[in-house]
Amino acid sequence: MNIIIVGAGKVGSTLASYLSREDHNITIIDSDKDAIQRASDTLDVMCIKGPGAAPSVLREAGAEDADLVLATTNLDEVNMLCCLTAKRLGAGYTIARIRDVVYTDDLAALQRELNVDAVINPEYSTALEISRLLRFPAAANVDTFFRGKVEMLGIRVREGDPMVGIPLSVLFSRNSDLSILFSAAERKGEVIVPNGDFVPQVGDKLYVTGSPKDLSAYLRTLGRDLPRIHSAFLIGGSRISHYLSKMLLSMGVRVTLVENNPEHCRALSEWLPEALILHGDGTDQELLHSEHFTNNDAFIALTGRDEDNLLSALYAQQQGVRKVVAKCNRINYSEVVQAAGLDCVVAPKLITVARILRLVRGLQDKSGSVMISLHRIADTDAEAAEFILRDSTPNLGIPLKDLEIRKGFLIVALLHEDHVVIPSGNTVLSAGDRVIVISHGKGIQAFRDIFVNS
Repeated sequence: MNIIIVGAGKVGSTLASYLSREDHNITIIDSDKDAIQRASDTLDVMCIKGPGAAPSVLREAGAEDADLVLATTNLDEVNMLCCLTAKRLGAGYTIARIRDVVYTDDLAALQRELNVDAVINPEYSTALEISRLLRFPAAANVDTFFRGKVEMLGIRVREGDPMVGIPLSVLFSRNSDLSILFSAAERKGEVIVPNGDFVPQVGDKLYVTGSPKDLSAYLRTLGRDLPRIHSAFLIGGSRISHYLSKMLLSMGVRVTLVENNPEHCRALSEWLPEALILHGDGTDQELLHSEHFTNNDAFIALTGRDEDNLLSALYAQQQGVRKVVAKCNRINYSEVVQAAGLDCVVAPKLITVARILRLVRGLQDKSGSVMISLHRIADTDAEAAEFILRDSTPNLGIPLKDLEIRKGFLIVALLHEDHVVIPSGNTVLSAGDRVIVISHGKGIQAFRDIFVNS
């Protein structure tokens, strides 16, 4: 596909990196000379310096023949104008990054009036991810499928856990009354799609798929079924904090938010009248203790500095707060903080990348299946994708044991006639089913990719 990315910032450059690996023709536009130079030096893409919303610059980038234009600058209005202009020049599909909370209630009208095909909001998506983590305090990762009917939890294996040293086939037989499946395992930065012979070790992160009810029951067998979150302490009054606070308040969670900017504090107090808004430095340990932050069930670090977030989160964990989450976009920090015991780190740019990769692959896929969601497993080439199967999808009605599935792919769950099924060898696929597939290696473009004979 011919793809134009307007904006060479964190999101734009990360997208360009991932999309270029999938053999797309990428052109980046940015008016900042240094940003364009960095992109030119580090990425295998074409770079054009200039304002991305200008018709002449978009024409130079080939907008008339572009399959997709992604507008990811820091200015929502520029992104909207860029998509409008690109569409009028002949671009096939446009996606705009729109982040400001003032546009939230009018997004549908904006998309319709400006002819924007899709909108991404990294801050809202990140807040949604954190709210899921707070629903399962014992999990390091939570990905949702089938509109909440199935979830995939990441659980760190600890010393003394009953699964240590036991093959998965034995673990599965012990939990045969629960509809769960061990879907993937992360060990020392590598993701493994396990078979029955896989033996969990201390330090592994196991990804377990099942219904929320069965997953809760499994966590209880591990002694990790923590009570629900009743109160949360947030530092940093970012857009993520705004969105997350509204979500938590709607869930009945008490919210305390610390923001350093007095004007922004006043604005937050107006937007979030039910939350307790405090003016101060949320990274200051004296302030934290004066506000009794350890009395809260959750601590969430959402300042604009990754280092402050990680250090504050580690301190909160050390002080005994039972659920700690930090925002961090620098992926090279992840191994260090995990070694220090901090598992719940969210990266807005990776959440955004997964959403856009799903949209791009959906545009490419003409095989009959429809990709509904895509979740990256850690910062690796492993993914969990949800598909809806159609009449034209290959290999329907054949038991899975009679199908040749490529190495590195695993069907972990399906929704058949509104019933969740953890598949066995006798399971058959039908048109209308929703299916979750784990892939390791080359990203899955279409459901038919999992079969040897496709």
